[in-house]
Amino acid sequence: MAALVLALVASYVSALNVAVSPSLPAHSQPLSQTLVSFSIEQDRWPDWTGTDSQNTFTHTVLSNYAALTGKPPDIRVGADSVDHSFWSPTETMNEDVFPTPNVITPYPEATHIVVGNDFYKLSRYLPQGTHMVWGVNLGADNATNAVNMANAIAGAFADKDVQAAGIVLDRIEVGNEPDLYTHNGLRPRNYTVKQYVAEWETSAAAVVQAMGMGKKGSQVKIQGAAFANQGFTPSQIFGLGILSSVGGKEISTISQHHYSGHFCVGGDFPLASFMNKAAIRKNLTMFQKDIAATQSHGLDYILGETNSIACHGAPGVSDTAGAALWVIDYTLHAATLGIKKAYFHEGVGYKYNFFQPVSLNRSIDDASPLNPPSAPQILPIYYGGLLINTFIGKTGSSKLVELTINDAYTTGYAVYEANKLVRVALVNLQPWLASSKGTRPSLTVNLTFSASAINQNSTITAQRLVLDHADDRENLTWGGRSWETADAQPTGDAVAETVSLASGVQLRASEAILIDFSSAVVGGGNGMSSQSTRASNDKYIAAGVVSGVGVAAILVVGGVYARRRYVRRRKVAEYFQAISY
Repeated sequence: MAALVLALVASYVSALNVAVSPSLPAHSQPLSQTLVSFSIEQDRWPDWTGTDSQNTFTHTVLSNYAALTGKPPDIRVGADSVDHSFWSPTETMNEDVFPTPNVITPYPEATHIVVGNDFYKLSRYLPQGTHMVWGVNLGADNATNAVNMANAIAGAFADKDVQAAGIVLDRIEVGNEPDLYTHNGLRPRNYTVKQYVAEWETSAAAVVQAMGMGKKGSQVKIQGAAFANQGFTPSQIFGLGILSSVGGKEISTISQHHYSGHFCVGGDFPLASFMNKAAIRKNLTMFQKDIAATQSHGLDYILGETNSIACHGAPGVSDTAGAALWVIDYTLHAATLGIKKAYFHEGVGYKYNFFQPVSLNRSIDDASPLNPPSAPQILPIYYGGLLINTFIGKTGSSKLVELTINDAYTTGYAVYEANKLVRVALVNLQPWLASSKGTRPSLTVNLTFSASAINQNSTITAQRLVLDHADDRENLTWGGRSWETADAQPTGDAVAETVSLASGVQLRASEAILIDFSSAVVGGGNGMSSQSTRASNDKYIAAGVVSGVGVAAILVVGGVYARRRYVRRRKVAEYFQAISY
């Protein structure tokens, strides 16, 4: 009978042994407290901040992240619409011209924007201490307009209300995705990187002079590149001498834009192919040469605009729970490569948003009318940011490494403070969809340590990111709580589940967990798991899911150990510890 049970369950479960260094490895990378930052499409900027008063939903959403890391996310404002923006002394706020919405692009970018001084002063409504990057227009090839925009930005950050809010201007970005100017009509088809550098140097020099960059007391710098692809590269512009120019001498940061695909003309994007460990790595490692070239000049390298699928996201992918798992692995893997920050692009009505800041009167999927309008809300990917920011912590000195995991779906990362292991994040990217049949797969991850480093008999705490299916658009929980509320404040009781290192960590398909090692006992261990899913006699029953209840059991000589029952959705989601019969 035991052999029959083994045959039934062993086909869909497995065990992984994952080595974790208890002390900081040599190949670690620093973790910025604002690793998860945001890029905002400029055209509807007032919707994000509020005009006469603060947009409290936006403020709360950003403050939730700030509470986890000690700093609010950085905000970059610009993107495509910045190269269609013009400053006017007669405009107080902004006047936008939008194309007609369509099924593929329900909320298109403005094609012409006129801005005034008060437009930039709306920065005062962001959370206290927010650092910003503002863009100016290069697409028009009009240095005078670029200077006018820069002067308006400088004036806004000298405003008493902006200063009282503690909002800090870090950088100015001159132009957006110039390597696409040949595709969007801003330049002829034979436009070259050499021509771009010459134009950029002219406008950037004027901006630097107007803003007094480089002078005593000035902290504002230039953000360079902002390339969409690799048609233009950092190495190319370095070779053309951009860093020796007036504007180039003020560059502190090189920005690369990156998406994992595009929905510009529609298309079909299977969620299963998007939640792909190998694809995530391939999409990011292509930038390693650019990162090295940038860092060799003492500059920071960032993803200055990024998200899942370009052109506002793909329905059924970007706006699903699977995107929350994807963003954890994508962001943390980027950090291991030396990418300092990732600015996730947001626009009103975009499918890949972390949140929608205002009510919407048409669907983000197909532009169909919504009656009643949808309220401001977070989207599933926001939960991924909650886990990432909890993983980073508040010290400002965290460093991370990726754990070596020999599995096609499972990824893991460890974070260290004061050279000691403090947290481990594990993500199971195996898609579990609403259409999936059978029992939801689960695996046991056995974390192993060097001898006498961490006692394997330690009991530690963990928080879990739980979703019913990867293609769901709601009903996620992080640590037992939901942020799917009218005010973006969490509801439900926080759940810090107990994990026995000896028993291993249970992780279902399409799930993530963050393990806290602050309570782990140092020393006294044997360096390996004292209990794993495979007993000494090589007979075992691995983790499974039965009738919505996750069950883990180990059949060993002398008894059966039942490990942890899982209770779903907004009920206390506890895993009970091993019980011997």
